[in-house]
Amino acid sequence: MALKQKGTDAAAAADPKKRRRVGFSGIDAGVEANECMKVFLARNSDEVGSEDCTSIQPFDLNHFFGEDGKIYGYKNLKINVWISAISFHGYADISFDETSDGGKGITDLNTVLQSIFGESLVEKEEFMQTFSKECEYIRDVVTNGSAIKHNGTNESDPAVEIVRVELQGVAAFLYSRLVPLVLLLVEGSTPIDIGEHGWEMLLVVKRTTQESVSKFQLLGFAAVHNFYHYPESTRLRISQILVLPPHQGEGHGLRLLEAINSIAQSENIYDVTIEDPSDYLQYVRSSIDCLRLLTLDPIKPALSAMVSSLKETNLSKRTCSLKMVPPADLTETVRQKLKINKKQFLRCWEILIYLSLDSEDRKSMDNFRACIYDRTKGEILGGATGTNGKRLVQMSSSVNEEVSFAVYWTQEGGDADDQTVEQQPEDLKTQEQQLNELVDNQMEEIVGVAKNVSSRGKDKLADLAAL
Repeated sequence: MALKQKGTDAAAAADPKKRRRVGFSGIDAGVEANECMKVFLARNSDEVGSEDCTSIQPFDLNHFFGEDGKIYGYKNLKINVWISAISFHGYADISFDETSDGGKGITDLNTVLQSIFGESLVEKEEFMQTFSKECEYIRDVVTNGSAIKHNGTNESDPAVEIVRVELQGVAAFLYSRLVPLVLLLVEGSTPIDIGEHGWEMLLVVKRTTQESVSKFQLLGFAAVHNFYHYPESTRLRISQILVLPPHQGEGHGLRLLEAINSIAQSENIYDVTIEDPSDYLQYVRSSIDCLRLLTLDPIKPALSAMVSSLKETNLSKRTCSLKMVPPADLTETVRQKLKINKKQFLRCWEILIYLSLDSEDRKSMDNFRACIYDRTKGEILGGATGTNGKRLVQMSSSVNEEVSFAVYWTQEGGDADDQTVEQQPEDLKTQEQQLNELVDNQMEEIVGVAKNVSSRGKDKLADLAAL
C-alpha cells in the first residue's frame, strides 16, 4: 500500500527559513469516499496504473467510512485500488497534498482498506509479481473440482465451463480473496463462514490454451450451502452469486442458476432457496423457473382452471373473493420434480397466470390485480377481511420514502385505554394508498418477468394461448 504526499517537502527544503503552513481553513468538511476512491480490475501488470482498464463501480464506498461516509484530514486525496484478475490480490495507491486535523481528526485509511481487502492487500512490488508467480492460481483451484454438465439455455461458448469445488483448502483461499469484490459489489453482503460444514463453490471459468498448456480465467462464482432437512434429506441454499464486472451481461449468472438446479435434481435435494436475493437475481431466477414450470404437464390443467375462474368471477364490487393459489398436490409435485420451494412456486404461479390471461380482457386483468391486492393485504395485515389489529404506519427512510412503512400491531379486544393509536379515516386512506403502491410494484415485477419469459420461451408458451 503506497501513501504519497505530493509537493510540500521539496518546497520546504528549498527555503529552510520559510515555515510551511499545515492546516485547513475552518472546519474540515471532509470528502466522500465515492468522490476520491476508484477501484480497477487489472488483467496483467501493464494495466496497473492505467485508468483505461476495467473500472469497477461499487454500489457505495461511503458506507465503509463511518456513519457520514466521509474521509477527514486530507487535502486533494486520491485512492486508486487495483485488483488482480489473476490472483485477486489488491494494491492501494494513495496520494494527497497534505494532512491536517481540521476538527474531525485524520481518517486512518490503512485500517479501513484492511477491513475491506484483508490479507489480500499487498504492497506494489509484491502485487506486480503476482501476475507471473500466480498465473496458474485459478487452474490449481479448478483441478480439485468437477465439471458440471447441465442442459443450459446459454451454451454458445464451449470454452466456458462450470466447476464445482468444496470450500476448503485452495478453494477456501480463493473465496477469501473474492470477499472484497463481494463487499464492494453486493449491497448488504457479509462473508460466509467457510469453517461451517457443507459449503461449496460453483466457478464459471473460461479455458484458454497457450503453448499446449490450459489456463483458466474466472468469470464468476456462486457460494452454496448444503444443510440438513428433517428427516433425512438436504436443502440447497444459494448464499452469494457474483459475476465479475467485465463479464456481466454475458449470461453467466444464468449458467450458475441452471447448474445449481441441475445439481438439485440429479442429487434429489429437497429444494433450492436463495438467501436475500437482489431484485435482479430474483428476476433472473423467476424467469428460469417459469420456463421450467412450463415443461411440467400438470401445470397446464391447473392454470386453465385458474384462468377460467378469473374470467368468470366479478371481483370489482368486492362481493366475493378469489384466491390465486395452486392445488396443494401440484405444489408438492413441483418441489419433487423441479426442486422449486413453495414460496418461489407461488411467485411463479402468479406470473404464469398473468401470461395465460388476455391483456386486452379488462375484467380478467382487474380480477388478477384484485387477487394480488388481497394476497398482499393478507400477508401484511393478517387477512383480506379484518386486520388482526395490524395497520400500516408510514415511516421516513433514506431508501425509498414513497414506499417505506412499518406494520403496527395492537391486541384486538383489549382495553381501549391501552391502544396507543386509533385508526382515523385519514389513516385508513393512507393505508389504502400504501397497499396500492405495494401492489403496483408487484404488478411491475410480474409484468417484467412475464415479458422476459415470453421473449425466451415462445415455443413453451404456445400451449398457454389455448387456455
